[in-house]
Amino acid sequence: MDTYDVVVVGGGPAGEVVADRTVRSGLTTVVVEAEAVGGECSYRACVPSKALLRPGAARAEARSVEGARQAVTAALDPVHVLARRDRFTGRGDDTGQADWLGGAGIALVRGHGRLAGERRVEVTEADGGVRTLRARRAVVVCTGTEPALPPVEGIDRIGVWTNRQATTVDAVPGRLVVIGGGVVACEMATAWRSLGSSVTLLVRDQALLSDWEPCAGEEVTRGLNDLGVTVRFGVSAVRVARDDATRTVTVDTDDGTTLVCDEVLAAVGRRPRTADLGLDSVGVPAGDWLPVDDTCRVTAVEGDWLYAVGDVNRRAPLTHMAKYQARACAAAIAERAAGRPAVTGDRQPWSAEADRFAVPQAVFTRPEVASVGLTERAAREAALAVRVVEYRIDDVAGAALHADGYRGLAKLVVDEGRGVVVGCTLTGPMATELIHTATVAVVGEVPLERLWHAVPAFPTVSEVWLRLLEAYGL
Repeated sequence: MDTYDVVVVGGGPAGEVVADRTVRSGLTTVVVEAEAVGGECSYRACVPSKALLRPGAARAEARSVEGARQAVTAALDPVHVLARRDRFTGRGDDTGQADWLGGAGIALVRGHGRLAGERRVEVTEADGGVRTLRARRAVVVCTGTEPALPPVEGIDRIGVWTNRQATTVDAVPGRLVVIGGGVVACEMATAWRSLGSSVTLLVRDQALLSDWEPCAGEEVTRGLNDLGVTVRFGVSAVRVARDDATRTVTVDTDDGTTLVCDEVLAAVGRRPRTADLGLDSVGVPAGDWLPVDDTCRVTAVEGDWLYAVGDVNRRAPLTHMAKYQARACAAAIAERAAGRPAVTGDRQPWSAEADRFAVPQAVFTRPEVASVGLTERAAREAALAVRVVEYRIDDVAGAALHADGYRGLAKLVVDEGRGVVVGCTLTGPMATELIHTATVAVVGEVPLERLWHAVPAFPTVSEVWLRLLEAYGL
């Protein structure tokens, strides 16, 4: 039996950060990984999807400025776009990230890890051998999620795409049907349409990004339509089948129509990767999400030894928030290892409290949309004294200089009781870069009267903050 202070199950972004921070705290740590070190984000999600999206965005930005527009006349070159993506992902080769673990003093065991009782993890290695790891201080589950498939007849028999195929394939499909209306659906519809696919989006709801402010979904819908994507609201696929001879797929919908395409992408959500994790050995049902407290300690298990970080705990399923949780979790483990209680609250470094009120999100569609904190609806449901301030980013001088025909909206949600910003949504070019200013304002609970003295440079798009505060009445 190999003994370490900390055993981390899962070597994605969350697991890497937990391991790095615990080792820096003087705790011996091992990472168990069944696939590639770096996880879904590095090879089949965040990184390749943004690599696919950026060339189309760059071309659109150039064409949005008179003078540059005339110089950019050709369509995207898919061969070079896909090659650039592969440079970022290494086509799944994790040598660099595995070497980084070793350089950081973190042990790596390759294989499938399962809990085998308190503080024990059994690892089934590639040759079938089983290795047992024991944790003196903590076991941290960082296994993430996997794609969920919709209840569509035949969906498991056509070679359906999930995010994994949508971000890694080597050819542009002529016709693509996307099932879903969330972030993955919208981004992948944007990317593949930019590369030449004919894309149809089937959205069960009546809006895209239905958990966001309505303006975000409306702007993304407009952008997809401008790109030539067909967006059908209130429509669900009920049956799919692939022709063995032609390899085409037919998609029957609940409104009686039939679509013919080359590939189908299912982007309807995620489920936790906990079905084969040995949770039953510690009294937790297999296949469930793992609820945690603000230190990421699993609340269903007694003692301060089992933690769950990242998407698997469902608090804020985003890579940057997984890394944030990992930093908090590692600090809590180190604090408890030193015999101190790691009490949550009061903005301690081991408390992942921002998950509840300040989660930034960025969607790299055209236009981009980004948000942080509460929507207007959520703020009202929380019984806050809500005031909403909106301003067209188009009317800022920096926006007009940035792009001819710039179009964007900024919306602030203000808690009048405290005089602070509790939510912000931005749409338009550079929205994903602008959102961090709002994140700082929300996390810092900066009074609006104080925020007034944060003067944006002229002429930048950030001057929208001055206009929002003027609209508020300052």
